[in-house]
Amino acid sequence: MNFFNNTQVAFALKTDSQLERAYFLFKMIQNQPLVRIGSAVTNFALKAHLPIEGLIRTTVFDHFCGGVTEEDCMPIIENMYNNGNVHSVLDYSVEGKDKETSFDEALEKVLKIVNFCAEKKSIPFAVFKPTGFGRFALYQKITESNQLSTEEKKEWARVEARYHKVCKVALEKDVPLLIDAEESWMQDAADQLIEQLMETYNQEKAIVFNTLQMYRHDRLAYLKKLHKKALQKGFHIGIKVVRGAYMEKERERAEEKGYPSPICEHKQATDINFNEAVKYMMEHKNMAIFIGTHNEKSSYLGMELADKYKISKNDARLWFGQLFGMSDHISYNLANQQYNVAKYLPFGPVRDVMPYLIRRAEENTSVAGQTSRELNLLKAERKRRKL
Repeated sequence: MNFFNNTQVAFALKTDSQLERAYFLFKMIQNQPLVRIGSAVTNFALKAHLPIEGLIRTTVFDHFCGGVTEEDCMPIIENMYNNGNVHSVLDYSVEGKDKETSFDEALEKVLKIVNFCAEKKSIPFAVFKPTGFGRFALYQKITESNQLSTEEKKEWARVEARYHKVCKVALEKDVPLLIDAEESWMQDAADQLIEQLMETYNQEKAIVFNTLQMYRHDRLAYLKKLHKKALQKGFHIGIKVVRGAYMEKERERAEEKGYPSPICEHKQATDINFNEAVKYMMEHKNMAIFIGTHNEKSSYLGMELADKYKISKNDARLWFGQLFGMSDHISYNLANQQYNVAKYLPFGPVRDVMPYLIRRAEENTSVAGQTSRELNLLKAERKRRKL
């Protein structure tokens, strides 16, 4: 019996109308041309300030997001935690802001969330994106080893200061920090900075977590190199392992610029890569792992390895995570077995969160089988409830 098939546990927190909405949404997402047209129309409507926020709010936003503010998210967070044993990671999903003021605002937002986490067992991690704290083009310039101007050096010092400020508070409050990964052509700069932070703040245990996107064929080698460094310098490693979120973009850019694509040749290679990273981390003691996956086989692997290496189900160094609104059959069934599970819960003003939501919809249409799996489970639960 595949225990992920238990739809009664998976959808226990969904009302009949929420179940119907989920079914309707995934039915729509299954249709690729519809997603493309819908995304274009939504973008246009928002730019033209047409009054469609209400419609977005009651459909796709409420399914994939927790709310507009942190406070807005609390009923969902408490419900998941008290009734499903599932934690939340509050993810301020506003993307693509490029001004110093927005970087400072993002910092304040993350500091507020760290303080929130310190008070609430239901929110075990804080999270932010590197481009939340600094300009994409600046990370890119450093990644490409280009000389920074005097102004840019000052700007980068401000970026570093934001990271340190949040890490200091996280260490004081004992709240681990997940730092998301982004496009490969800016990631080296973020990686180098995060390694320095691990060295400083991960002396006792993992507080700072980097993210490895395993659809990149170089990430396993990177993990092993980082491990060597950690052993030499005596710090702990925190890693969130994911398959990745920018595949189409990565391939297109590599082709356009004429360099070899950093992406694995096929899905199977990515799966092998992902699972190898999970194995490697669970074999070694000074690592904490957040397994971010919507894949049942990878989830089973995490459980088997925990068993093999006698890692207890509630060990703080082992977490499983999925996105809110997706793969409830994995999240709630794992939590039901007493594993540490957290849902990534995006929030923010509706129009600012739209790029995130559109990416979610497009990703769902491009991952073979993901949407039909969701639909089959929702169908099974509808049928079970009718009976």
